[in-house]
Amino acid sequence: MLHPALYIDITLKKGRGIFTSEVLAANTLIEISPVIVMQKADREHLDKTLLHDYIFEWGHKKEKCCMALGYVPIYNHSYTANCDYMMDYDDDNIFIKTVREVEPGEELTINYNGEWNDPAKIWFDVV
Repeated sequence: MLHPALYIDITLKKGRGIFTSEVLAANTLIEISPVIVMQKADREHLDKTLLHDYIFEWGHKKEKCCMALGYVPIYNHSYTANCDYMMDYDDDNIFIKTVREVEPGEELTINYNGEWNDPAKIWFDVV
């Protein structure tokens, strides 16, 4: 499931990103994306490739990893994200929803830390 207002465009500094063509209310479900679940051992190989940047830890104990399909790999990171993601380990899906109202033309972002408002520095911002 993909909200019909979503589209991919070029950002000023981050390459591609996800945007909306209409106002999205807070708590709007905008995407349900299936994932490809892989064993933790596969992660060692994936970490040596460009896919490293797109892999999520997966499972209640983070014993696996996954590659999300749909638009999920294209949402850019923000410490003040306007969207949050939830993982459904039983049905192998990731859900994206807005956490506040989002205006037309605004980029939709997630916080790669896993919580939409987590200020902890992530791997590419660590100095």
